[in-house]
Amino acid sequence: MNKIIEVRGLSKIYGPGCPLCIESTGPDADTNLCPHCGSVVALHDVSFDLFEGEILGVMGESGSGKSTVVKTLYFDQAPSGGEAIFYDSDTQHELFALNAARQRWLRNHRFGMVYQNPHLGLNFNITAGGNIAERLLMSDLMDYGAIRERAKALLARTEVLLSRVDDLPKNFSGGMQQRVQIAKALATRPPLLFLDEVTTGLDLSVQARILDLILEIQQELNTAMIVVTHDLGVIRLLTGRAIVMKYGRVIEAGLTDQILEDPQHAYTQRLVASAL
Repeated sequence: MNKIIEVRGLSKIYGPGCPLCIESTGPDADTNLCPHCGSVVALHDVSFDLFEGEILGVMGESGSGKSTVVKTLYFDQAPSGGEAIFYDSDTQHELFALNAARQRWLRNHRFGMVYQNPHLGLNFNITAGGNIAERLLMSDLMDYGAIRERAKALLARTEVLLSRVDDLPKNFSGGMQQRVQIAKALATRPPLLFLDEVTTGLDLSVQARILDLILEIQQELNTAMIVVTHDLGVIRLLTGRAIVMKYGRVIEAGLTDQILEDPQHAYTQRLVASAL
């Protein structure tokens, strides 16, 4: 199995930072707020690998830093330290060393992102089909007819009625907005997809259909995914491996089954127990 991304020592500090930030924060200190300079240590020394076609879960409570992981890898935010290497066919990209234009190209062509809040991933001023077309226009597909057909095919694939291709996302339910976001993210057939709390706030029946759709896509396209969630049910259903985060640190990592059946860290034990 080929490696698709390698993350080493990923760190992110909001604020000025000081020499005492790291030792004064984290799970042992029970805070990510530095008492000396007021900075927030969102991530410190996060490392993991992801392989082709694999789904990795990043789990933890609110404030654990899990969403910051995908936001830095997708170039929404710049990290404070660390490196990430993306393996794309025969090419290696050191993500944080690339210039802005190259980062934009990777984001538009080789990565896909589905946000918890559809307003971050969709343009609510253009139609569902237009959202997908917007992403396809950044690729090599320039013919209007071909773009429209591809948009329709993607909406059909994500179970959005074709009669709604020209509707605005604001007229869709939350679950349907997430489907359009997924369709848009898949438009360029990216080998790597980031999913940030994609089922939060949706009805349970809608959640189940979205999760089934994600699994189908992964099996059909062999897309590697990083799934960020606080929901252990999502972790159990989707992921083969997982990392558990608390106050910006990885406190446990391994096979999902092992972590959920026999958690080693006291925090993970409490997380699992609270979900039973």
